[in-house]
Amino acid sequence: MTYKRFAEVVLDIPLNKKFHYRIPPSFESQIGIGKRVKVPFRSRTIIGYCVGLTDVSDVETTKDIIQVIDKKPILSLKMLEIAEWLADFYFCGWGEALETFLPFVVRKGLNAKTINVAKLSKDEAFIKDTISTIRRKAPKQAKALEVLSGIDEMAVQELAITSKCKAASIYSLRDRGLISLNKRQVDDSVFTSKHYERTCHLQPTKEQEKAINLIKKRLRERKHNTVLLKGVTGSGKTEVYLQAISEAIALGLKTIVLVPEISLTPQTIERFKSRFDRVAILHSSLSGRQRNNQWWEIRNGNADVVIGARSAVFAPLDNLGLIVIDEEHENTFKQDSSPRYNARDVSLVRAKYENALVVLGSATPSLESYYNAKIGKYDYVTLTSRVGDKPLPPVKLVDMRYEIRRRKRQSNISEYLEFCMKQSLSKKEQVLLFLNRRGFSSFINCRRCGFVSKCKKCDISLTYHKKKDAVICHYCYSETSVPKECPECRSPGIKFFGSGTERIEEEIRVKFPEYELFRMDSDTMKGRDSHEKVLSAFRRGDIDILLGTQMIAKGLDFPNVTLVGVISADTIINLPDFRASERTFQLLSQVAGRTGRGSKGGQVIIQTHNPDHYSITYAASHDYDGFAKKELEYRKQLYYPPYGRLARIVLRGKKSEDVKEKSIDIASKLREAIKLCKDEVEILGPAPTPIARIKDKYRWHIIVKANNFEKLQMALKNIENEGKKSKKVQIIIDVDPYMLL
Repeated sequence: MTYKRFAEVVLDIPLNKKFHYRIPPSFESQIGIGKRVKVPFRSRTIIGYCVGLTDVSDVETTKDIIQVIDKKPILSLKMLEIAEWLADFYFCGWGEALETFLPFVVRKGLNAKTINVAKLSKDEAFIKDTISTIRRKAPKQAKALEVLSGIDEMAVQELAITSKCKAASIYSLRDRGLISLNKRQVDDSVFTSKHYERTCHLQPTKEQEKAINLIKKRLRERKHNTVLLKGVTGSGKTEVYLQAISEAIALGLKTIVLVPEISLTPQTIERFKSRFDRVAILHSSLSGRQRNNQWWEIRNGNADVVIGARSAVFAPLDNLGLIVIDEEHENTFKQDSSPRYNARDVSLVRAKYENALVVLGSATPSLESYYNAKIGKYDYVTLTSRVGDKPLPPVKLVDMRYEIRRRKRQSNISEYLEFCMKQSLSKKEQVLLFLNRRGFSSFINCRRCGFVSKCKKCDISLTYHKKKDAVICHYCYSETSVPKECPECRSPGIKFFGSGTERIEEEIRVKFPEYELFRMDSDTMKGRDSHEKVLSAFRRGDIDILLGTQMIAKGLDFPNVTLVGVISADTIINLPDFRASERTFQLLSQVAGRTGRGSKGGQVIIQTHNPDHYSITYAASHDYDGFAKKELEYRKQLYYPPYGRLARIVLRGKKSEDVKEKSIDIASKLREAIKLCKDEVEILGPAPTPIARIKDKYRWHIIVKANNFEKLQMALKNIENEGKKSKKVQIIIDVDPYMLL
């Protein structure tokens, strides 16, 4: 074997570059592509990734590798190639991209969980005599010996609780040679103590059968392909996924299933574990040790199906044949820190490298996916009817402007919604209420001078949280005490305006005190397994009214929910963002789909101040195609996706003038770079962002629009290193941004 002299190493820095390090003779047999190495970099020692071996260095003086960390490559050649694409596409460092592939707990390395266990060291007769001898002077020690008698071993903590003695008493027994204490590895698996009842495939409907057959056909071809599965809520998309995965396993292929919300994971896991044995999960609510264990289970080939949120797209599966993305339209698949990838788009690229099939599923597909299906780039299959031919729920729009005029006061719950809630609850049916805004009040205002309480670090109004008795910024999370009077004019007439889930909770408790209510938002969902516990309680009927934000809006199936109430359909619709109408339609359609799934039927009530807006009227009539046609007309006129490609350059810094000056400079360089592109690339801005300051940093942005990605990338390449030239201003390039705020 001929050994190479240099290793090509990429580092976790915002620089897409390979560094050459000399391979000492002692490491020649250890080094390998895909392994981590410890190397000197400037004045420190850091960990990098070996991505190549060569005999030629691009610098005269090279430093030595300090250590080869992995015995076997931790990343495959395909994963290295995908990471290189990720770095190039999203303008980040190759090493930064690779860090995304390995969860922090895997990089850190966690040992298996161990506990101390106690075991008798003497024979039963001796112990029996000892218990009689020490019972009077040391009753707790005697009790501990009694508990251990006749069993093999017991955890020290459990022994202390059972015998009602302190750990010191147990250690005294050890010191006397009566018991031994040993370390035992504990099974900390996410599936420990959980039982999943085995289920069989359901008889598919004709539409499901058509979808299943198409997916099976594409799987057998073993080519890169994409299928868009558009199915109304309750049409049985999950059953299609399950039967498709069964085919993949029969062909010896592995599957990744991506879900947008952690709250969907428990229900998804239950469905998939009831069909398949070798299932692994990857998401942030696992303990560090559990996540580490699951990653290695996957890496060692012990999983056929991996379920998780967006980062699960990087699961280290060999022989990947199928990637399923449920609710593919969701913005949670987009990462908001570097690398700013969209898991849906990364899935398409990974599938290309793996010759795998991607199935995109949604009742309300993203307009990009819908457009690709319409022009024939994706296979397109639809499920137009619910399973069992259950009708989609009727939707009633309540004009809250009329409600205010008639009742002569602001009200969060219309009379009609209150009446329908009483009807459903009286029949022991469940109610789901949706409001995509947490907190008690969305802003604090002085009616005398007009003062609005804003965050000192962010250009955003503060939200009042009554339970904490504090005003909180939802961007930097700073908390301040509630003002008793106006800080400007000292008037005592400070008022709380706008409503969040906390205020609605209080109002519902007053109106329906006899019913069990739970509020489900990011303020209440703090603990591990909190989503699973609440949703399980709701499924059992322990909760009558579930109030929540978008985490309850999709994917959940509760047959006893006969009423869905949308408190306000207007929280997104007026945002200065080209996707505002699309997101409004999707959210309303998804939350409406949570009812009418059982034999009792259901109805939806949407409260709004914009009852004539097309995104609301189309959602009320369950008309996705009508909405998509109208919205695509607007997108085409403005050349927004899917008709063009978009990038957003955000500049932020501590001084407003520095940020403004750098923004003008960057925009000028971009315009200079696109002179030969004629009308193929357009530069919008620079301008302050809609939220002009966050975390004490001023923000400006520039929008780059192009008719294809090549032109977009050409323009961006001219400014990708500008951030390294400026210490005062940070420059962020966001390709295919999901929001423009």
